[in-house]
Amino acid sequence: MRVPMNWLAEYCDPGMDAAALADRLAMTGTEVERVVRHGAQTTEGFVIGKVLTREQHPDADRLSVCGVDVGEGEPVTIVCGAPNVDAGQTVAVARPGAVMPDGTKLKKAKLRGVESNGMILAEDELEIGGDHNGIMQLETDPALSGRELAAGAPLIEALVPGEDVLELEITPNRPDCLGVYGVAREVHAITGNPLASLPTGPSPEGDETFSIEVQDHTLCPRFTARVYRDVKVGSSPLWLKQRLSAAGQRPINNVVDITNYLMLLTGQPMHAFDMDKIRGGRLVIRNASEAEKMTTLDGVERVCDEQTVLVCDGEGPSAIAGIMGGAISEVSDETTSVLLEIATWNGPNIHRTSQKLALRSEASGRFEKGLSAELPLEVQELAAKLMTELTGARLTSATIDVAGEIAAPRAVKLRATKLRALLGAEISAQRCAEILQRLAFDVAVEGDDVVATPPHFRAADITREADLIEEIARVEGVDSIPATLPAAPAAIGRLSGSQRLKRRIEDLLAANGYHEAITWSFTGAQQLAAISADGAAAPEHELLTIANPLSEDHSVMRPLALPGLLQAAKHNLARGADAVRLFEVGAVYSGTADEPREHTAIALLLSGPAAAGTWRDQGANGDFYALKGVVDAVAAQAGVTPEYQPIDATHHTYLIPGRAAEVLVGDVSLGWLGELHPLVAKRFDLPDTVVGELNLQALSALLPEPVTYEPISTFPPAREDIAVVVEAERTADEVLGVVREAGGKLLSGAGVFDVYEGEQVGEGRKSLAIRLTYSAPDRTLTDDEVAAARAKITERLESIGGLLRG
Repeated sequence: MRVPMNWLAEYCDPGMDAAALADRLAMTGTEVERVVRHGAQTTEGFVIGKVLTREQHPDADRLSVCGVDVGEGEPVTIVCGAPNVDAGQTVAVARPGAVMPDGTKLKKAKLRGVESNGMILAEDELEIGGDHNGIMQLETDPALSGRELAAGAPLIEALVPGEDVLELEITPNRPDCLGVYGVAREVHAITGNPLASLPTGPSPEGDETFSIEVQDHTLCPRFTARVYRDVKVGSSPLWLKQRLSAAGQRPINNVVDITNYLMLLTGQPMHAFDMDKIRGGRLVIRNASEAEKMTTLDGVERVCDEQTVLVCDGEGPSAIAGIMGGAISEVSDETTSVLLEIATWNGPNIHRTSQKLALRSEASGRFEKGLSAELPLEVQELAAKLMTELTGARLTSATIDVAGEIAAPRAVKLRATKLRALLGAEISAQRCAEILQRLAFDVAVEGDDVVATPPHFRAADITREADLIEEIARVEGVDSIPATLPAAPAAIGRLSGSQRLKRRIEDLLAANGYHEAITWSFTGAQQLAAISADGAAAPEHELLTIANPLSEDHSVMRPLALPGLLQAAKHNLARGADAVRLFEVGAVYSGTADEPREHTAIALLLSGPAAAGTWRDQGANGDFYALKGVVDAVAAQAGVTPEYQPIDATHHTYLIPGRAAEVLVGDVSLGWLGELHPLVAKRFDLPDTVVGELNLQALSALLPEPVTYEPISTFPPAREDIAVVVEAERTADEVLGVVREAGGKLLSGAGVFDVYEGEQVGEGRKSLAIRLTYSAPDRTLTDDEVAAARAKITERLESIGGLLRG
């Protein structure tokens, strides 16, 4: 929503510049995305000029040399290329030093040997319209004819050459702010500055009627129309073109421009029908038949379904209700009679139809948010004023109003005790009443309480006491309300075990140099194919697809977080990062639409060196074991030590076979990790990369309840190293599991510190060097106790084919 500052000030002058107003609006709940400049960068240097003489340029057939009075006594010479320039005209002039919309600063210039002291302006040169066929003639403009336009006066007295424009992001519950006047009401409420009333239109000259039938008032609560005769379709006055352009609309002709202008002013869309093209002399608002077709104003044939609402004449569809008119009844230069329709439509139905037809318009964007059914009657008055003044039309009918049952706004009571409880501040009933009255509420003060009835344009949004308190808080200024602790019951809340675990893991990863990433929960078939070594797409039956995706790239709920992390790594490395260490804690999805499944995953990515390099050691790229250490540390936060088993590469085609593993604690699978397949890394322009993903819920389920702590033994431990020869296929985890089980309570630690394969142990075998630590909490172990424990370990190792080397 674009709000030109000069247009806004006509109804409520904020008394501050655009930047200050943007801050005030943001603090009261109306988000301002940015402030932009439309037209000239400043108004300085733009003046009204009088063309006194016009002569042919001596050296150019298409140039004229004009003597222009710009209020400096002697006329100045301006060379002009417009074919319609002539003596006696009143024109818009940019003097040397003026800054044009594109930022160009005008200077004196010689054009074919003749010095030009400025520029006589066309519409497009001030971004007022698209016309560049000739200069603007101010004396012929309907709004300016008869006015005294003094030479040298600032152009802004006749026309706004440039102004600041607020670009607002309006929340769905505030469709009343989708018009300049709605924003003016907000400015009035937050500043207290006067709010001008909207003008009323003329009385009708006749009692002409028109047949209108609404078949379902739940889809069309109100349909109003007025008839205009002797309409003269032509160009709009400059002020109207300027306002439309500043608000982001392209001027077309006076009738269409009036409908767009009123929509931008009030937020209420409308449509003008050429009455002579309405077949059968009647309109019927009905649901479309299945596959019924019509051609809209953009020249596209639309295929409707039974839930689409159509405005039809006696022979067929003439408009898609609330979205776009039809080509068959379009206003043209030959139009002399207009039926102006202003209606209210069912918001969800308009939203659905817009999505179904892939047809979004300014009108549909407003109607889908739910407009007041009282608004059409008010806007018809404004339309009558503009139609009669700008098109010369005669209003020949009263408002034809076909309406269902319109619910009146409900009064809501605001208790002082509830206000204090929610805001933690004292605001008097009189102050509350003042704020609500500025917002157009009907207010009655009952002691310390207030009873308020919202205006019709806020009735859908204000339905309960908390809504009134929100209005008071935002207008009073949330920043002015003191910070207080809310009242709370005696119970003390605390984080659950899984929540504490999640935070510990996030802190651990951040402390180890990993940066948290937040990527899309959606992905697409192409993204999933990109992480497969063979480029094959994932089977559709294994994916949770979205019925109405934003795009093909976001058509599937991600089954794993890897695509997003790989894209994030590519983005960072392409911008000069030496290494990327990322983690994400987020949801991943599986199952079907009937039985969807979701769990929280801890995704990890290490690309490039595992640690920052130094002058002595540049640091090697991370490998499987670098990320395994991180996974071990993550699992330790839950008090468990994982085991690693070779993974089936057919289900993890993005990993290198033999350099990937499943992470297990007993029979519980926590996830996987491994080195990224070179073909996948190449697609993302990544160096050696290691990735992994753990299931946070599965890890949380392993948390001991309650956690117990044991004192560290004060007695010295006994340590010894053994070398065990086993088959090459047997994993170190399996061997360590046997050692720990056999060592019993006296074995407090066991770990592999070396691996040897060679002639001394034989082909197909390897030697694992294991360091054993023995200790007891209450004594120093004797040599005999250590020897007995070692004997049990040796015996168990022999049962799996392991032999101790001497």
